[in-house]
Amino acid sequence: MGSAIVSIDLYADHQPVLSAIMGWFAAGAWLLLAGVLGVRLAYQRDRFAREASSPASFTGVAGTAVLGTRFAMQDYHAVAAALLAVSGVGWALLLIPVLRHWETPTAGTSFLLSVATEGLAVLGATLAVSYRAGWLVSAAVPALILGLALYVFTAARFDLRELVTVHGDHWVAGGALAISALAAGKVTGAAAALGQFSRQHQILTTSTLVLWCLAMVWLLPLVAGEVLRPRLTYDVRRWATVFPLGMYAACSLATGRVTGITGIARLRPSVDVGRIHRQPARVRRAAPSRLAGAAWSLPSRRSRFGYVICRDDQQA
Repeated sequence: MGSAIVSIDLYADHQPVLSAIMGWFAAGAWLLLAGVLGVRLAYQRDRFAREASSPASFTGVAGTAVLGTRFAMQDYHAVAAALLAVSGVGWALLLIPVLRHWETPTAGTSFLLSVATEGLAVLGATLAVSYRAGWLVSAAVPALILGLALYVFTAARFDLRELVTVHGDHWVAGGALAISALAAGKVTGAAAALGQFSRQHQILTTSTLVLWCLAMVWLLPLVAGEVLRPRLTYDVRRWATVFPLGMYAACSLATGRVTGITGIARLRPSVDVGRIHRQPARVRRAAPSRLAGAAWSLPSRRSRFGYVICRDDQQA
């Protein structure tokens, strides 16, 4: 899941080679983990059932949806549609066992239920434009709303002490809102492209911005917790921090494009700003929107990669 979202971010930042490396690594990891789950289902059914009743099991659903979104960005629509089906079936099969064994107070991994639901909305809205399938947008809207309801349900029972005690998975609390903002942006863009929900367009746009702002608010306590209690030793749960950070970048791109607030879409590390300012002045004048410090602005030329990014951003 973390590798796939990093691949998506690199693709949007016009780094096709690095994006492809991360993307195929994510695909390979997905196949490996699918094989591991198959073995456990065949030979360790008790362990499989126990793990399937944990909110962490929705990592597979969310990861499948994010990987499908990455494939959809590069026009592998059939693969993306297959992954949407797999993630949808997985979500339906896991929901009841997880809710039956729900524990409070909730932990960072508990938010994966919301993340997985929003992941379905993101992939559904992305494929809706590719296939000109309005019904996918209509299906993505309730998924978006349900994901937000599950987020509220989880957040109301979240133990805030996890911000300074656990080793990484607490970041999913912010990442879940970030992917909600991304889902809202994708649904808004897809609906506009297909001529749906025209009367609700302003509501969808405003909702995207509000969700982005709420996700950014989460950064304050998350970063403060890391500063007040540094956790520098390796812990496998720290991988749960990678996905939220990548999702913050992706949702900023989508929110900036949907709302037209360029300051949001232009968020980027300072090292990239330095790279931009080293470009010749003639090039900067020729494409100011691409070179004026915007990590997520659209390329002006219609290369294959540029075209895919442009079209995907229009969906956002």
